[in-house]
Amino acid sequence: MKQTYRSRSAFVMAWFWLAFVAFNVYDLINKYTGKASMVALAVLAVLTVIVYVVALRPATVFTEHELVGRNPLRTVRVPWAAIDDVTVSHAISVHHGGGEGGSGEGGGGDGGVLRLWTPMSSARERAKAQRRGMPSQRRRGRFPTEPAVSRAEQAAQEALAGRTHADWVGDQIRERAEAARRRTGEQPVQVRTTWAYDAIAVAAAALALVIAAIVVP
Repeated sequence: MKQTYRSRSAFVMAWFWLAFVAFNVYDLINKYTGKASMVALAVLAVLTVIVYVVALRPATVFTEHELVGRNPLRTVRVPWAAIDDVTVSHAISVHHGGGEGGSGEGGGGDGGVLRLWTPMSSARERAKAQRRGMPSQRRRGRFPTEPAVSRAEQAAQEALAGRTHADWVGDQIRERAEAARRRTGEQPVQVRTTWAYDAIAVAAAALALVIAAIVVP
């Protein structure tokens, strides 16, 4: 079963932008005035490329056999059993065995690190999670106004303190990697990296519009 994680707010805002662009493209074509319209179309195209590669394309995908990291310009496929470790700060970093595609984000003969673009956790989100996870004690005078929590509830609050959605996704990656290594008994290193051909195609279309806007008298 495939699971996809992405920035929900960025995804929604990107689709609002696409709706805005579609309306303006229709209006510009319907009321075409030559070079001015072409320049406006070219500007919309360039901005749409940026929105696509930053907000729409990035995603973290769980499939049955591998973790797929879709970053702005590359797609990295890491078999679950090839994952060595996962660290989470503002972004999720997946440490894996080497494979195809060179070093760095895509891997290499001595291993590499895949930095996932989504989900990310900001300092504000982590501070909010910290406050949410800690027990609150509102006092009025000398006595607390809220009942004392049980040990189980307190343990659950402490476990959740400071944890964000990125932390939770990082835990899911670790669990799947450990389960895969137990099943296979060895660690494969076939990490594959490919260019984001969809992003390249969108950028090429925008470049064509920019050239057309320059050429049109």
